[in-house]
Formats: sequence, C-alpha cells, structure tokens
Amino acid sequence: MMSRMLFSTIITLLLTPGFLMAQKSMRDLDKGPKHHIILTANDEKNWQQSPVLEPDLKVAILEGNPSEPGVFTLRIKIPDGGYISPHWHPNVERVTVLSGRFLLGSGEKMDRNKVKKLDPGSYTSMPPGMRHFAIAEGETVIQLTSVGPWEINYINPQDDPRNR
Repeated sequence: MMSRMLFSTIITLLLTPGFLMAQKSMRDLDKGPKHHIILTANDEKNWQQSPVLEPDLKVAILEGNPSEPGVFTLRIKIPDGGYISPHWHPNVERVTVLSGRFLLGSGEKMDRNKVKKLDPGSYTSMPPGMRHFAIAEGETVIQLTSVGPWEINYINPQDDPRNR
C-alpha cells in the first residue's frame, strides 16, 4: 500500500510540470487579437493569390498570420470546379463552408466518388496528419481556422504549386 502511494506521488510530481507547461504554451498560442475585430458580410475582403494553392484560388486573411505561431483565420475562395490536391497539415484544421458546395474527401488519391458534400453552414475539424482533398461545386468560400505556422504538405510533389 505504501509503495503504491509513493509511486503515485512520484508520478504526480513528474507529470505536473509538463502538464502546466503545456497549458501555458496553449495560452501563449492564442492570446487573441490586439484589438477588437469585426467584419460584416459586406466588408470588402483583400483576396490574394497564395503560393501554396492553385493560382485560381484566392485567400483573405481575417485574423492572425498563418506564417507565424498562433491561431489564425482565413477564407479561401474556390471557383467552380477548382480543387485542392491531396495533402495534409501538421496542425488541426477547422473549416466552415460559407457559400457554394465543398466536396471533401479523405485519402491520398483524389476520388470524386469518395467525397462528403458540405453545403453552407457545414463544419469539419480535421486532425493533424489527416490526408484529404477538396473540390468546389459552384464558386465556394470556406473559412479556415488553424494554428500557425501553417504548412500544407502535398502527397504528390508535382501537385504542389510551389514546385511549378
């Protein structure tokens, strides 16, 4: 009985600092914006091309900086028939469909027969390392929240726009 108590005490003492440090580092990642941010539906977004996505896809950063540590939110506008080839991210990716239809598939090969059709208002949260791809039906806008620095790792290096 005494050895179990001693073992439990030692384990608790060893694990507590790591747990507290993990909590602190998560708080540090999401300190929030320096000022209040409000974007209405009619606000003009600064749509730009992203070097990590196909040239016809446009990105508007709403909060944070995807290239730096911390939480960020952006929108991606995908034309009808536009796509994002199979890829994965080292951090969680949370996506809300705002308009159009977002066809989301999992796996290392793009297969339109293996997608889930997500209409406006749909939400998905993908764990780190999940292999996935997307196709747009109609012009589609998604809102993506993740933790930077954001990385997109294409399964096939030839699909990576940075390699062209």
